[in-house]
Amino acid sequence: MPAARHAPRIGLALGGGSARGLAHVVVLEAFDQLGIRPSLIAGTSMGAICGAAYAAGLSAAQLGEHCAELFDSRARFFRRLARGLRGGFTALWSPRRPNAIDNVTLFEMLLPNALRCDFAALRIPFLAVAADFYANAEVVIDSGPLIPALAASCALPTLSRPVVRAGRVLIDGGYVNPLPYELIMQRADVTVAVDVTFTAQRAIAPAAAALPGTVQLLTGATQMLFRALVREKLKTAAPDILIRPAVAAFGALDFFRWREILAAAAPAREELKGVLARVLARAR
Repeated sequence: MPAARHAPRIGLALGGGSARGLAHVVVLEAFDQLGIRPSLIAGTSMGAICGAAYAAGLSAAQLGEHCAELFDSRARFFRRLARGLRGGFTALWSPRRPNAIDNVTLFEMLLPNALRCDFAALRIPFLAVAADFYANAEVVIDSGPLIPALAASCALPTLSRPVVRAGRVLIDGGYVNPLPYELIMQRADVTVAVDVTFTAQRAIAPAAAALPGTVQLLTGATQMLFRALVREKLKTAAPDILIRPAVAAFGALDFFRWREILAAAAPAREELKGVLARVLARAR
């Protein structure tokens, strides 16, 4: 009788994309519905938040419930912020730096309690990607308190303050590695990467195009950069499975459209389930 094969180690990389990254919740449902767990997760920006929550033991359904709690009502969202700011609003935002939110304070108030831990407490090994502003270099964080690491990975310039960690000034990891699948390729048998920056080219006549506002311009240009970096990375090495949820219609700050984002990403869940089922079948 031939020896039984071992189940393949599946590495999962979740990319940055602000509100579009909520699509990762639906992609994680594929793992839950198949009853399998990644062996290792790497994430950048919103992908770091979703990946860390999953690594901490939250199911995709629990992540969806948390989205509902946060984003179903704008009024309830801002009341929650107000309750959390015991030290006054300047703990989150200062008139001296009006475009820079303190992500550490914000995340302490908004993220699930399961993320108030160290990397060592996570159930699945996890890597968060940030960028060292002065060294112009990628920083991979895999130890220490989790929330400051996530805050650094999501520190979008002009919207969020940089995070100082171990003497390094860290900003959003998407500027150096928006889809960090290469970090896990050597540690997994199958690498799955979820790219939420992809969009088909779309031409708009100048007469019909509305000029973007300041925040829309900043976040849109950032998404353009992330998309270009992913495109160049794929020319060198590609993951075994690349999933691209159809979320290009959503803006970077469309968090209150979370239900629409998850609905748009549903076909990506079914795509991943089909691919993973075939991978597991071949391993039996």
